[in-house]
Amino acid sequence: MIQITQLKLPYAHTAIDLENKIRKTLKLSANQKFTYKIVKKSLDARKKPDLFLVYTCQVSCEKEEQIVKKAKNNAICLVKPKHYQIPASGEEVLTHRPLIIGAGPAGLFAAYILAEAGYHPVLIERGKAVEERQKDVEQFWKTGILDTSSNVQFGEGGAGSFSDGKLNTVVKDPANRNSFVLETFVKFGAPEQILYENKPHIGTDILCKVIANMRAYLIEKGTSIHFETCATNFVIENQQIKKVICNNELAFEVSAVVLALGHSARDTFQTLYDLKLPMEVKNFAVGFRVEHPQKMINEALYGKQNHALPAAPYKVTANFPNGRGVYSFCMCPGGYVVNSSSEEQRLVVNGMSYSGRDSSTANSAIIVSVDTKDFGSDDALAGMRYQQRLEQKAFALANGKIPQQLYGDYCENKVSNTYGDFSSNTKGAVDFANLRGLLSTDMEESFIRGMEHFANIIPAFNRRDAIMSGIESRTSSPLRILRNEHYESLVKGIYPCGEGAGYAGGITSAAMDGIRVAEAIIRKYKPI
Repeated sequence: MIQITQLKLPYAHTAIDLENKIRKTLKLSANQKFTYKIVKKSLDARKKPDLFLVYTCQVSCEKEEQIVKKAKNNAICLVKPKHYQIPASGEEVLTHRPLIIGAGPAGLFAAYILAEAGYHPVLIERGKAVEERQKDVEQFWKTGILDTSSNVQFGEGGAGSFSDGKLNTVVKDPANRNSFVLETFVKFGAPEQILYENKPHIGTDILCKVIANMRAYLIEKGTSIHFETCATNFVIENQQIKKVICNNELAFEVSAVVLALGHSARDTFQTLYDLKLPMEVKNFAVGFRVEHPQKMINEALYGKQNHALPAAPYKVTANFPNGRGVYSFCMCPGGYVVNSSSEEQRLVVNGMSYSGRDSSTANSAIIVSVDTKDFGSDDALAGMRYQQRLEQKAFALANGKIPQQLYGDYCENKVSNTYGDFSSNTKGAVDFANLRGLLSTDMEESFIRGMEHFANIIPAFNRRDAIMSGIESRTSSPLRILRNEHYESLVKGIYPCGEGAGYAGGITSAAMDGIRVAEAIIRKYKPI
């Protein structure tokens, strides 16, 4: 198979144009037949308003070696298609079915690999199946009545189910796990273009359907799934996990347990900490959701266009002499700011987009790095407690509603009383409040400095009527549950996994980590 990179075409081209470009690049005759598939597609807006699409394609035809030699082009080479392979089983006896705690992307993909390999895993999830979970989340946004077990953070699909459904990752992937994750999403109903788009996304609406289809397949393959089943205690003897207690009454005897808890399982973190499971505090970042008109972002990134272009994403970052990093996180084009709370009297926000990305505003978390000097301790749970303090303050600011403030008023340290030239798109009730004081003084200074700096990259990013919502405190897990090179804790049989354990940062990377942990169990044990 021949691979061609850097196939560049005007944005408004046709499929025939791409075929002709391939034919010309490979110097194929007019009657020579070939087939191709797109491996990667990205937008080049460096010469806006002139936009281009850049492709990597894999081509099959006769006399491939001769064609590559004749081309003498570094952008053309022979490749062998790579496919993900589940490893061979080990020899150690597995006395109980593997137990997976958490049905987010890490837990679901750990279950999927183990099910495909014939291990018949058991999957438990404190929240509800995604269909019921969606109803609880919508009810919370409408009424403010929170179900602490079924919300934006907890339930089938994990926190990523109510996000933009972004599927890009920077994790190195020699084993092709990333491609396997995307192919699996397509298998269960995601659009095929996620296989080659540079920044794939599927949106909350489609992702929830994909998860439901995946669950049906897991059950068909012999996986037992228990919703509304929360791990409340662990029986450990001689540094070996023996039982997992759920809902303070149901006990699972275990030999291999995957901890795919998610970054908000604070009660479980506390329980594991009390049991002295090795863990450590981890740095992360906190800040605010900031909204701008999507039209403004589109024009900044694309120029003024006649094309029907997708809502433009952006990424901005800066580092300052005080040691603070300030950067955008989980950017949601055409999205919504959502109340993502999971605990009473505490409030946290996140961003979300549907597959169409068609709201009138873009939002992103603009966040500032934090570490142990901010937490006041290097205790393993210090970061978690810091998050909780921020969320309590945010809740109090607007009595449980999302507290909002215009950026100009934030700079002037005064409460806003109306929106500017555009309004906020939110899920959940909002009210104006003064967000000053949530962060430390030097963090506030860094945030403002970052906003001003980003205006050099995206004009008017620092516009006075940019809408801020607080607080974005759960950008990643505040701790890391330690594991060895075999993905196992010092407590034998426990496999910390995914974003909650501190080893991933998004849907795809969490899914890939779930696959790695499943592989470790497969390599060690043979199926029952």
